[in-house]
Formats: sequence, C-alpha cells, structure tokens
Amino acid sequence: MEDVKTDKKQNSIKPPKKILQPVGRAIAQFNMIRSGDRVLLGLSGGKDSLALLMVLKHLQRHSPVKFELAACTIDPEIPGFDPSPLKDFLAELGVPYFYESEDLVALANQYMKGDSFCSFCSRQKRGKLYTVCRREGYNVLALAQHLDDLAESFLMSAFNAGQLRTMKAHYLNNDGDVRIIRPFVKVRENQTRDFAEAANLPVIPDNCPACFAKPQARQHFKQMLLDEEKRNKHVYANLWTAMQPLIADDNHAGLAGLEDALDEEE
Repeated sequence: MEDVKTDKKQNSIKPPKKILQPVGRAIAQFNMIRSGDRVLLGLSGGKDSLALLMVLKHLQRHSPVKFELAACTIDPEIPGFDPSPLKDFLAELGVPYFYESEDLVALANQYMKGDSFCSFCSRQKRGKLYTVCRREGYNVLALAQHLDDLAESFLMSAFNAGQLRTMKAHYLNNDGDVRIIRPFVKVRENQTRDFAEAANLPVIPDNCPACFAKPQARQHFKQMLLDEEKRNKHVYANLWTAMQPLIADDNHAGLAGLEDALDEEE
C-alpha cells in the first residue's frame, strides 16, 4: 500500500490513491454527492467509518463539488464499548459532530419481540441517524460499507433466502427526505484496514458480546470469499460486475425497507 501522507495534524492526513480513486469513480457513477449537499456520516468508530471520514474530509477540501460534512456517533451504552474519545478527534478535524447516547439494551429488553439484539440495534441506530439528519438539516447520510460487505450480503441473500439482492450504492429512504450513500462500494476491506493503521486513526474496539455472538453467518461467507480469492484473484471484480443491476439506484422501488433487512444481517 502506498504511504499515507500526514504530519502531526489530523487535518493533513491524505488518503492513498488506491482508496481515493475508487471512491471518486463510485461517487461519479452513482451521483452520490451534489453541489450544496449537507452530508452526515454515520461514525461508529470502526476502521471503515473512520477511513470514510478522512476520505470525505479530503474530498470536501479538494473537490469542485462543494458540500458540507458532519458526523454522528450513536453510543449504545453497552459495557466495554466507549466511542467518546472520538469527540476530541472530530474537534481537531473541525468537523461538526453529534454524539447521541441511548441505552439500547434497556430498549431491547422493553420492546424487542422475536428479534435478535443485532437486528434491533441496527434499526434503532439507523432511525436515530435519520432523526439527527432531520433535526440538523442534513439531506444525505453516508455509510461506510465496502465491497466485501456487498459481496457477502449478495451471497448470503442468494444462499439463505433464494433472492438476488445486496446493499445499494445510493438510494432514497422510505420517507423520501434523506438520501443514503455508500462511497466505499468499490473499496476493499483490507484497504480501509491498511489506511486506518497507517494513519493511526483512533479506531474504537467493538466489545459488544451480542455482536460477537451474531455474525457467524457473515463470517462464514467472508472466509469463503477470501479463500476463493486465493484461487481466483478476480472474484471480487467479477462479483462487482454481477451485482451492478442490484446496486444501481434506478432499480427495486421501495428497496429502503430491504436495506434495513440486509443491514440486520451484519
């Protein structure tokens, strides 16, 4: 991986071309960011969302398309998971930051019926992000799922549900007031990991016991794809081509509801 250019200030971190180029192509292909957009990034504190934060900050400075950028973290108040150190990092970056706390375990115990905690948590977080978008006047919500996530969702849907679907690159939510974009749809997970490590981004470890217990199915397909990639180096490129009709934003009317279901498989 090419070196990440940086000095002591986080504002000077320049993401590598191996990430910037596919992000730029994805934004152009799917018309993700438009002049005057106010973009809110869902910032979990993981490697992917922090990498996307730095990419969007870089684009905001250098792109001819002018847009506003902010970030929001939903703190689920789960023991062992503390994203509060992100506050100082965002302040240093000069990015407006919204930090929302909600006891999701207590909410799940009160309202969850016949559902997994991960599914409930995913829906609550997404709803909270929509609320912040509306309250603060942001019309675009940026999420950090990457090509590996899309490929895994595609196989999980085909194998387990007999349906061809995956996450979309750009779509309008069911209420029609927030556009959801995924600028990393052409970026590989190992690229976000390498960038986060090289730039020394303040990745917050996810210590939720429920999350560790849930993702066995996704991990199975992740490993399946990585093993296949050792035999066929083009497997992700081929899946990207195969998924084009599913990713495009002119397909599957009303897919916002299906998006929530796919996210619950995370």
